[in-house]
Order: sequence, then structure tokens, then C-alpha cells
Amino acid sequence: MMIAMAWMAFGLTLPGSVRSAQAADPKPTFRAGAATSNISPSLGMSINGNMHDGKTSHIHDELHARALVLDDGKTKLAIIVCDSCMIPREVISDAKRLIRERSKLEPDHVLISATHAHSCPTAGSVFQSDPDPKYLKFLAVRIADAAQRAINNLEPAKIGWGAGKNAEQVFNRRWKMKPGTIPADPFGKTTDRARMNPGVASPDLVEPAGPIDPEVPVISLRSAEGRPIALLANYSLHYVGGVGNGHASADYYGAFADRAKELIEGDRLDPPFVAMMSNGTSGDINNINFREARQPSPPYGRIKLVANELATEAVRVARAVEYRDDITLDARAADLKLGVRQPNPEELAAAEATIAQAKKGRDLSTMAELYARESILLNKYPKQVDVNVQALRIGGLAIVAIPCEVFVEIGLKIKAESPIKPAFTIELANGYNGYLPTKEQHELGGYETWRARSSYLEVDAASKITAKALDLLQELEKARAAH
Repeated sequence: MMIAMAWMAFGLTLPGSVRSAQAADPKPTFRAGAATSNISPSLGMSINGNMHDGKTSHIHDELHARALVLDDGKTKLAIIVCDSCMIPREVISDAKRLIRERSKLEPDHVLISATHAHSCPTAGSVFQSDPDPKYLKFLAVRIADAAQRAINNLEPAKIGWGAGKNAEQVFNRRWKMKPGTIPADPFGKTTDRARMNPGVASPDLVEPAGPIDPEVPVISLRSAEGRPIALLANYSLHYVGGVGNGHASADYYGAFADRAKELIEGDRLDPPFVAMMSNGTSGDINNINFREARQPSPPYGRIKLVANELATEAVRVARAVEYRDDITLDARAADLKLGVRQPNPEELAAAEATIAQAKKGRDLSTMAELYARESILLNKYPKQVDVNVQALRIGGLAIVAIPCEVFVEIGLKIKAESPIKPAFTIELANGYNGYLPTKEQHELGGYETWRARSSYLEVDAASKITAKALDLLQELEKARAAH
């Protein structure tokens, strides 16, 4: 009785009231499956997301790779969202290779993203955090396991999509400041005109350096009989934070998944209902309202608040959408060769001199030291790198995947100019290539533009990636029109 009530509350029909899709329609049957795979670290493992390395002393909540697989009878797509700060392309490639070996699912049809929670084990080397090679192998296998388990759960299904809104939990974290109030950057220059996290209620604030995107896109799946299968949401919020010291946690992404499951009593279903929250375009967005003094919150307090608001909104949308099973699927992907911003000989010599003077036997502690080390490491990068851009079509919906911390203006532009609407972007997908500011944001300067392994693509990278994404979307639309 309770499960029946949960289905009805989700806006669904009872099992006996819907004929089997196979019996009703001789056409290929649309199917969907979802599953999770545990990717929690061992205690003592590196945690990244900060300039100084941390170690895991406690697992507050288990970390997962959450997978959704769709099949229109001819084409399969997989979307996998992982509780990780960022995942390098090498690990993604290993996972996709395993998925292909097991299921023949083509790599271009698989989207693997990281949530960007800053309380997860290190998978990519950033600042003073480096991954454990054993964890990287484990991660690739467990991502592939999630995909295979979702494939194992494929069943006749219906899909619906829509969008909600929450403008209360997203704020642009880059601010234009009063002249003369921005400190020198780590390279000693005083040319920055925007500052990340400038301090709350500062008298030096002028205006945000960019917009926000409050939209909450939602994709919802249910079985042919009406049982909830999965819910995929998207929100342009960097992360929330406020976890315990040394805690591994999925941040609000994991709390969202748990809360959405609670709202529909999906934990009692077989196969279990899977909810997942993907990161939109949040390279310059966070959860801090800099105009007002911030009220203190206990550990995980804001995580729970944000997760509850977004889960409530996502489930509301899922209850209201129209479900259908007459959709087709398609995918495109391409690599772009983009330049790497490397130090010139004078900058490299200055960086080497700074490191030579740093106190031995300790972590680097000053910004000058940290960025000097980054310059030395970037000098070893190739002159160009391959950056993967991907686009998926799910019926009349499109998803773009970009392997960067994408500035919100880029996501808004893709939504506005996509030939397939609605559309949204999942960032930190299929690799990690650092921040992606627009050219105009590069001119303003600030942390997200400072040359490092966390921000190294050429200044024109955003325009080139955006153009390629729109080209791929146009290809998908032309292919759909041709059929």
C-alpha cells in the first residue's frame, strides 16, 4: 500500500493500469535502467579541492558513481555522475574502455562527470594533492560497474523532462571591487579587476562580475508500469561545503540523491530508485551571498538545506512532466586542440628562484610559492592539449558535456543558442582541463584566470569550445530531421 501511494504521489499510475509497451507497440521498445556503485576511499587517502592537501579521517557519507542508461532499441546512451572533485581523462578513458568491452557501448555515447564536491578523494593532481594510483584503478572499474549494473536493470520505460528554478542558492562569487582594493596576484601583478570570494558585506564591493543560472533541469524515468526508475537533475552551483574536518562526503549532491529518494519512498523499490544531481556551469558560482553577513551553520547544515530545496523542486517537476516512450537517442563528440598558457623564460626563471628559496621539508605555504610550483609543472605540459566536447540528444532534449569548470555565461549561451531546446550543460565531464572563463572574464583577472594546472587553457578556449558544442548540437538536429 505504501509503495502504491508513493507511485501515486509521484504522479504515476499503478502497475495494472498500463499495458506493456511491448504489447501495445511493435516498434522498438524504449528502455531505461539505473544503478549506483560505491567509490568511497580508504581512510588516510588524499582529499583535494584546496591548495593544501588533506587526508580522509572519516567517511561521513558513502560516495557513489550513479549511472543512468537509456536504450531506444537502436542506440544506447549512458550518463554517469560521480562523487568526485574532478576526474582526469585517463581514468575516464579506462572506464569507457571497460564499458565498451563489457557492453559494446561506444565511448562517445557515454558521459562520465564529476560533481566537484571538495570533500572527495583526489583523482586529479591539483596544487599539493596527488592521487593514489590504486584508487584511480579502483575508480575506473567502479564507474564501469555502475554502467553495467544499470544495463542489467534495463526495462521498458517512459521518460519526461522539464525544468524548475531556485535562485536563492546560487550567487556569482566573482566581484568587481573599488579601485585599489584588490591585492596583487601570486605573480606580483596588480592588474586584477575582479576578485573571487571577496568577503561578505565588504564595503569595497561594487557589483558581481557575472550572472547566475537558477534553472533546475530535470529528466525523470519510470517503468512501463509506472514505477520510478531514476531522476537526473542539473544545477549550476560549484558545491556547498561545510563538512567536518577530514570528512569524505558527497556534499549536497549526495544529500540531494538521498532526499529525492525519500520524497518518493524510492528506497523500497526493486530495482532501487536512483536520483542524481549533475553540476551545470558553475565555474564562477557558489552558495555565498556576499551582500549580507553569513549566518553560522553547523557542519552539513547548509548541505541539507540546499539538498532539500533542490530535491523538492526536482520531484515537483518530475510529478508534472508528460511521460512518453516514443523517443530516439543520438550522440556526437569531438576533440579540440587548444593551446596551453605556459610561462615564458623570465617567468619560469622567477618561479624556479622562488621555489629554490622556499623552506625545505614542508608544504608550500604562500601563494607565490604555490603558483611558482604550478608554473614549473605547466612548463612540462605540451604546447596543445586535446579537449573533448560531447553532445547527447534524448528525444527533443540536448545535453552538452565539457571537461572544465565552466563559467555560467557559457552555459547560458549554449541554452539560448542550441538548435535543440531545452538544452543544458554538464561540466567536469569526460576529463579535466581546468577553469573555462570567457575572454572577457580573463581580462578581469582573478583566481579562476591565474595560470596553474587548474587554469591553463588558452584565453580563446571558451569561444572555441562553445562553437564546437553548438556545431555538435546542429549535427544532432540535422540527423534528427533527416529521419
